[in-house]
Amino acid sequence: MQNRQTNQIFNFDKFPNFEKDIDLKQRAWIEVKGKAIEANVRQLRTKLNKNCQFMAVVKADGYGHDAKVVSDYAIRGGASQLGVATLKEGIKLRSSGVKKPILILGNLYTKRDLIMCFKNDLMPTISSIRECFICNNIGKQFGLKFSLHLKVDTGMSRLGFEGNKFIQQYEKIKSFDNISIEGIYSHLSSADEENELDPKSITQLQRMKFNELLKQINLDRNNEIKIHLANSAGMLLNKDFHFHMVRVGLSMYGYSPLAKIEKNLLLKPALFLKVKVAFIRNIDSGVSVSYGGKFVSSRKTKLAVLSIGYADGVPRNLSGKINVLHKNKLYPQVGSITMDQMMVDITGSNEIKVGSTMVLLGSDGDKTISPLEWAKKSNTIPWEILCSFKNRLPRVQVD
Repeated sequence: MQNRQTNQIFNFDKFPNFEKDIDLKQRAWIEVKGKAIEANVRQLRTKLNKNCQFMAVVKADGYGHDAKVVSDYAIRGGASQLGVATLKEGIKLRSSGVKKPILILGNLYTKRDLIMCFKNDLMPTISSIRECFICNNIGKQFGLKFSLHLKVDTGMSRLGFEGNKFIQQYEKIKSFDNISIEGIYSHLSSADEENELDPKSITQLQRMKFNELLKQINLDRNNEIKIHLANSAGMLLNKDFHFHMVRVGLSMYGYSPLAKIEKNLLLKPALFLKVKVAFIRNIDSGVSVSYGGKFVSSRKTKLAVLSIGYADGVPRNLSGKINVLHKNKLYPQVGSITMDQMMVDITGSNEIKVGSTMVLLGSDGDKTISPLEWAKKSNTIPWEILCSFKNRLPRVQVD
């Protein structure tokens, strides 16, 4: 091999081929505890009405946990169906060997995409009569029925049939010979924000509107169409929201969207964000740290440089607001979080060395740092925190 900078010739044959065996924990990584997912699903299912099924929502790569790992353990815990956002997500799970029914929660509207959906045994979410015609024609073309779920808008103003149109068009949709309506559903917009079960709350009004729509179409109670409305928050609010199935995301990963009942759920976080110390330096008092010099040391300070930054999904607006764990002790992050690195004040520690592992999210000893804390400090929601971690962070299953 020739070095381009010096034109020297090197023979690397005597060295091991490290490129084929790069350590996943060389820099920063996410550890995923599949058994926590399994335990959470089992625990949440104890809260359901009898015969109510559990759909595990594994979109966005399983909320950043690894969709295949989450799917496998959720199924072990009793999930009967899976929910994804995109056609690509569904195909990836099918190609990895997942056999359970998979619902695509996003909108497919081209014939090409719907054919791919059909060929991969995936169920699309249908929000208009136009897509019903396309699905029926595809089913007719292959001499089979196209399984799908119909979505109704009850207040989210996103996907779904408008209420009156759904009532008017349902008989027509039901008459299509090559469509199999596997489910009818809607989505709650504010269940995680409701403090009490106020009959005038947005969530209760949505439930009542959904019930009224179901009555208007004279749905046969003996059919096998699965009616579903509740997300994690709706599921936990009240059993009136359960119907035939619930769609659970955040709670399955170990976090309650409703703080008032979080302690009673016994949920186990499944994600641990860890990073290696890449460098240690000592600075004097009065020295600025990182871009913009917004942090200036007030004393002699020992800094650990961690190999993780906002390009990995750690929000830059958390700069100076978070802590990092090492052996049950918290250390403050200081200075601006940069694209690939951040600095932590480890003054007084003689245990932390170059190569030491520190915990950004998860537990170490009896201390825990939660995505809920990060969300509150960065004025966002825990869903966004979990879904922000980029693919350059390896996912390491630790079960």
